[in-house]
Amino acid sequence: MDVLYGLHPVEEALRSGLRRLDHVAVAREREARRDPKLERILELCREKRVRVVTEPREQLTRHTKTDLHQGVVAFVQERKFLALEDLLEAPAGPSGHRFFLALDGVEDPHNLGALLRSADGSGVDGVILTERRSAPISAVVAKTSAGASEHVRIAKVTNLTRTLEVLKKSNVWVVGLDERGTPDYSDFDFRQDVCLVLGAEGAGLHDLVKKTCDYLLRIPMAGSVSSLNVSVAGAVVMYEALRQRRPGSAAQPVAAESKAKKPRKGLGS
Repeated sequence: MDVLYGLHPVEEALRSGLRRLDHVAVAREREARRDPKLERILELCREKRVRVVTEPREQLTRHTKTDLHQGVVAFVQERKFLALEDLLEAPAGPSGHRFFLALDGVEDPHNLGALLRSADGSGVDGVILTERRSAPISAVVAKTSAGASEHVRIAKVTNLTRTLEVLKKSNVWVVGLDERGTPDYSDFDFRQDVCLVLGAEGAGLHDLVKKTCDYLLRIPMAGSVSSLNVSVAGAVVMYEALRQRRPGSAAQPVAAESKAKKPRKGLGS
């Protein structure tokens, strides 16, 4: 049984319906105040027929091992992850093109939570995590993502390099983010099936993963620091992809020219 805490994570777990909730515990002190945010959660519990219990705030702190639970804790079924095939077989979103996010060793739960929140907000069709060298989808991740982790479709894979090769054989462009890459992220045409690959905090992409990418994109930096935090960098690129995929978005002539000159390395190979 997993534990989720905080108003947003518990509410989104109830809304998503992806996991069965055993019960929700509410701090007696908070329950007595009856604020609107708590009322929404209690109403959802009634709709979903989820049992609600009241406990002292100190007991909730013992359950969660933190005092940041905001007086609400949900006890939920352990999350079951998807396979890569589940992501590939699902229909594309409104743009008609699939957009995936693959994480190569993001181990900080706050970065992972922030990336999942951006992935949900930008319409990513699925997130790919590795079994090893990846932060688990924990209560901290759920809290940082404001509950978005309960909505994002997540697949776990053993070997990221082999996974990227499978994507390429499925006609998905694999693009990594690297400070020494080219072209700039805004010059790439995201109006096609794409998987964006982000590397670990500090270390970036592993060499073999980097070699597997069809393109390495960069975010131009105007200041003294050479790169952004991985969750910020990921958000920048994901929202550029969302902007391009909106109906009526302007063409990307630079990306079209660069793609025409570059062989479709890896696609179908």
